[in-house]
Amino acid sequence: MHRLVSALSVVLMALVFIAAHPGAQTSERLGSVTFPTSCATDLQKPFERAVSLLHSFVYEDAQAQFEDVFRKDPHCAIALWGEAMSIYYPLWFQPNAGTIQHGRELIEQARKVGAKTERERAYIEALATFYQGPDTDYGARTEAYAHAMENLATRYPDDHEAAIFYALALLGATPPKDAPLSNRLKAAEILRPLYDSLPNHPGVTHYLIHAYDTPSLAQLGLPMARHYAEIAPSAAHAVHMPSHIFTLLGLWQEDINSNLAAEEVGRKSAGSMDQGHALPLHFMDFLSYAYLQVGREYQTQKIIEQLVAGTAALPPMMKNHARLLLAEIPARYTLDLRQWSRAASLKPPDGATAAAQAITYWARAIGAARSGNLAQARESLHQFEEFESATGLSDPVEHAKQLEASAWVAHSEGANDKAIAELREADQLQQNADTTAHDWMRASAREMLAELLLELNRPSEALSEYQTALRLTPNRFDALYGAARSAAKADKPDDATAYYAQIQKNCQGSSSHRPELAEAREFLRSRRQRASTSMSGLHHRYAVAA
Repeated sequence: MHRLVSALSVVLMALVFIAAHPGAQTSERLGSVTFPTSCATDLQKPFERAVSLLHSFVYEDAQAQFEDVFRKDPHCAIALWGEAMSIYYPLWFQPNAGTIQHGRELIEQARKVGAKTERERAYIEALATFYQGPDTDYGARTEAYAHAMENLATRYPDDHEAAIFYALALLGATPPKDAPLSNRLKAAEILRPLYDSLPNHPGVTHYLIHAYDTPSLAQLGLPMARHYAEIAPSAAHAVHMPSHIFTLLGLWQEDINSNLAAEEVGRKSAGSMDQGHALPLHFMDFLSYAYLQVGREYQTQKIIEQLVAGTAALPPMMKNHARLLLAEIPARYTLDLRQWSRAASLKPPDGATAAAQAITYWARAIGAARSGNLAQARESLHQFEEFESATGLSDPVEHAKQLEASAWVAHSEGANDKAIAELREADQLQQNADTTAHDWMRASAREMLAELLLELNRPSEALSEYQTALRLTPNRFDALYGAARSAAKADKPDDATAYYAQIQKNCQGSSSHRPELAEAREFLRSRRQRASTSMSGLHHRYAVAA
């Protein structure tokens, strides 16, 4: 039986018990961490609890625990290091100037308190490289910190935490442009031996999942994905994190189960960064995508409605995240459901950042082009390019989105060679970039290329491209549907049957009215009927001969 089933059973059984015994005290499970310090002996376990929380990205709870340790032992300088680590979210978003200033103040305070061991001073000084002067570029900060952690891990080869935090620093650093997977592979090389020797360490398993959170490596992360929720079922992020791998591998029900269980754990958590209040945004994002793949688009629509209703009440830091999702999820919904006119009429959320507005205009450009409104498609493409430029970021994944929209505009103009070339270029950008599951939660350029070739009545070529897309991101509804249609038109009925059957299997129990699902059912019914008729004819001929 899959480890995931076991992990989810642990989580769900705990929740049932809590619901039945609201006054009961349950034992917290965050994994096993060993981090020796020179602080008061009775604070060793609380300190290690804080590090465990840190490894599962329960940042605010970790910060509160480190603060409590320092309050009880004002000579514990390493606890101030922990506070500074708790406000640096290396795989989430860049800190603002205020956070950098606060981190620098904590480091200065730790220096004044004075760590009692060389090792503890080394941790503090390594993190000081991240919180250096206010004008330092973020990329330079992350690279300096990764280099400092490399030196620390080399200096203390028996300190597993040094190696683990070095691996995290690598994942948080900007990879070389000519080697986008290099930091991931290096981090995995550090962590993989520790996974065997420290099977209950939350950071080892968590960071391996992040290292493998890209299509070409995702299969390597499946054992960790099936194990992490077992290690730290009390941390909502730990219960969610396996869904990054499940998303990339098209394991939709496991994906849904992970995020639903994470929502339940988060509702009982005190830490706001553990999704314990308001809207569990990150989990909703993954759920909305998985539901579209299994014919439960009505659930995605409910998530959109929840976001619309709840965004205004969110704290400022989460409000922009919610607005980003209010751009991303409707774009994903309308394009995946081939609702071109609806996509063309999308409006950016109120107060949306330039990045969120760019997503809306990307979807509008494609929707307008696909529904025959060329003037609007051109205007939306222009607006996308303006908002993308306004972000100030040079991102190959976003440049690929520009090429995708441009390609569909070119197709509407009759410039099909240009459209094909742009989609091939976009595909190369996507595959060569340092991408994660979230980057692939919109259709890949390869899938769009296949769809364009099918529209141009080139089904054999389209089928080949769909098959490549499905190897990259398996089990996507639209890719399976396109492959089935291409195979049928290319006179490969057995292949078409296999793809349509997979759609039907994925959507088992669905009440969806998607025409693609109805088409799959009708194709399979017709094939069964023809096979039955053929078999009856064969039996008749044998009977006559006898």
